[in-house]
Amino acid sequence: MDTIGVVVNPIAGMGGRVGLKGTDGKVAEARQRGATTRAPERARQALEVLARETDGLTVYTAAGPMGEDAARDAGFDPAVGYDPWAELAEGPPEDPGEAETTAADTQAAVREFLEREVDLVLFVGGDGTAVDVAEVLEDGDGETPMLGVPAGVKIYSSVFAVTPRDAGRIAAGFDAVEPREVNDIDEDAYREGEVRSELRAVVPVPVAPDVQSGKQVSGGSVDSLAAGFAREIEDGRTYVFGPGGTVGAIEAELGIDASPLGVDVWRDGDVLATDATETEILDVLAEPATIVVSPIGGQGFVFGRGNHQLSPAVIRRADEIAVVAADEKLDGIDSLRVDTDDDAVDEELRGWMKVRTGRFTTRLVKVV
Repeated sequence: MDTIGVVVNPIAGMGGRVGLKGTDGKVAEARQRGATTRAPERARQALEVLARETDGLTVYTAAGPMGEDAARDAGFDPAVGYDPWAELAEGPPEDPGEAETTAADTQAAVREFLEREVDLVLFVGGDGTAVDVAEVLEDGDGETPMLGVPAGVKIYSSVFAVTPRDAGRIAAGFDAVEPREVNDIDEDAYREGEVRSELRAVVPVPVAPDVQSGKQVSGGSVDSLAAGFAREIEDGRTYVFGPGGTVGAIEAELGIDASPLGVDVWRDGDVLATDATETEILDVLAEPATIVVSPIGGQGFVFGRGNHQLSPAVIRRADEIAVVAADEKLDGIDSLRVDTDDDAVDEELRGWMKVRTGRFTTRLVKVV
């Protein structure tokens, strides 16, 4: 590979830790809730690996927080082809969280990459950004591959590397591509607890073991699992229930009116927080504490996809992590995965983890 186009959605994922389950149309509210950016740092992580593992690579990108800043921080001297702030005397904002970029800006940058005939488009964002990139590529020659650095709240598409550093390694050394799906969901429906996923494109993506699978919805009953977990609830222990149907079944067994795609905190029969942000969780979290999560079907993520409220700070405060999943879900997962934005926490979580699969049954699954 000789050339690459890099585009960053600076505000991708800002809504995660503050409980917004996405950032589409919610940037102002995310800022009011104290959200901070995560995409620029994850872009830098990917590009540092890319810089280390390539020599003489030409990087095309967009101005400021849309890619230029991360590329320079990683050691590249990028060629800037698109600048949404070109007519502003002050130029791009210093704080990437203040960048008012749009889907049109992302697509303009990708069109510039196609004119440069890049070998790969590396984008940083979530499913919405993936759709924006894919639409331009499909309208172009349809042959230029794309690869995502996961930074959004919703990661349903199978075009993302597992971690930012994986993205850098894959971009540096792939030999073949294969068609993969770009999916997106209705964020408003998602915030109300309903998942409406739609196939938006099929695009070429580098072939590599560290490109994640698309999200699958598991079937089958989890009633026995929920009943078994509820029987073992400890008095005085705080339970932090992550999103998803499996965990929701446990909450229903306990009589909790769960937020299906949010995080709830409960202790001794009392709901302490519903659809909670990271800050709200930390405000009521008392030890001993258990975080209850279920892996995403087909992908295996237990942290870092759709549950950013369960941040490194929250994970550190808990003395127990309970992973729950019916056998049929685990049968479609080769391993569990974590991507918390904190390398030390990720490393602590790796290894063999016990997963509750029924009223009395468990399985050991490796976190990689």
